[in-house]
Amino acid sequence: MLLAIDTSSLVLSCALAEEDRLIAEWTVQKRLTHSEQLIPHMDELIKEAGVSKKDITAVAVSIGPGSFTGLRIGLATAKMLSYIWKVPLAGVDTLEALAWNMAGAQAFILPLLDAQRGNVYAALYGAFDEMWQEEKEEAAPIDQVIEAALTHGGPVIAVGECADKYKDKLVSAGIKLAPPHSRLARAGSVAMAGLKKIREGKTDSPLSILPNYIRRSEAEVLWEKQHRKS
Repeated sequence: MLLAIDTSSLVLSCALAEEDRLIAEWTVQKRLTHSEQLIPHMDELIKEAGVSKKDITAVAVSIGPGSFTGLRIGLATAKMLSYIWKVPLAGVDTLEALAWNMAGAQAFILPLLDAQRGNVYAALYGAFDEMWQEEKEEAAPIDQVIEAALTHGGPVIAVGECADKYKDKLVSAGIKLAPPHSRLARAGSVAMAGLKKIREGKTDSPLSILPNYIRRSEAEVLWEKQHRKS
């Protein structure tokens, strides 16, 4: 039994899953305060699913890229639970989890998240009989990402919040959009990717796992500029 958490965006999501099934999932896309909402909703999910906390044998969490604050909240919670419950922890890249929304689509999956200033966080995954990463994560202009995705010769499906933001560009380039319910971040997909990692022995230490920001926050860049001048 695995507990999965995703707080990488405006979406707040938690789920319970076993190797062959999703048991329960709670997902809401509103401007809620993740730090106030995550624990209560996670406790309610476990209760309503009729699961005891002692039944949970692993934890998975989305580690980024995404909202810097959201990632820290989700990761801190997952690390605490893994450490206290003494169960394995699997950190899942947010873009990979988004790609799992369309597992088995027989297409390349293009997850897109907002990286500000006209850039997106993007990667490319093959979702055919198996799932694999075709292009590594990057922060780049949307036009550059679209051009690169189209060089792989297969159908491409976009997921993530920026699939909506750049809908016109994507569709005009021949890239399909995933159905609305499959575009947003889901802890159920974090769970599926996390179970695969645990099955392969790719677990993380709750004492050393770090967020995958890809780029530094604007606050860090500003701080560096100010101190470089002084």
